[in-house]
Amino acid sequence: MFRRILTITIINTFLSFGLTFGVHAQDQQIWDEELNRYLTVQEMGQEDVYLTPEDAAKLMFPESDSIRSEVITINEDEKRLIEDRIGWHFPETTFECFIGQTNGKVDGWAFIQNTIGKHKPMTYMVGVDPEGEVTNVEILVYRESRGSEVRKKRFNYQYQGKTPYDPIRINRDIINISGATMSVRSMSAGVKRALVLVEELYLKPSGKGNAINTASRSDKGFFESLLGF
Repeated sequence: MFRRILTITIINTFLSFGLTFGVHAQDQQIWDEELNRYLTVQEMGQEDVYLTPEDAAKLMFPESDSIRSEVITINEDEKRLIEDRIGWHFPETTFECFIGQTNGKVDGWAFIQNTIGKHKPMTYMVGVDPEGEVTNVEILVYRESRGSEVRKKRFNYQYQGKTPYDPIRINRDIINISGATMSVRSMSAGVKRALVLVEELYLKPSGKGNAINTASRSDKGFFESLLGF
């Protein structure tokens, strides 16, 4: 009798756990309109790492004799100004910037950007020269199951030479990639933000780059700046 009761209890426990797990699993599913199905577990866990921040910075400044990084913090007024200029809101108030120099002269700036693609954020670096023009874009981490073509030079060369005053929008000055519209839109938004950040923080006389609210990378971890802490 005791063994029968114990067996029934165990079965009920597993059934209860299975139902609970099924509910949680269903809650976490993501529907893909283009694929017309839920993403698989493998697709949801997709993460392709292509470059470290340091390796990407070397590609941004191949001829610089030194590269340093700093984390710069903006206040609410500055954040609002940048949002007004780029046309969208973002949660971050800290950004990591790599600076290339030769003989003490700045060759350019490269901001790490994290913007949402279709479902998850992608991490990339945008290089900007002292004239305020894009020099290069490199994907560091791509987390979607589709759309990784945005890392190819045959696509992202389009950003080279862009300034904060260019539209940097699909069907205006950026040619889209079929099946990767959200990733293209996301990267274009991040490129625009990087350009405005450089202009507001470094190129304008009132820019705050290297001021008291900046910190070296050793003072603040990469993931802290990545998450905007």
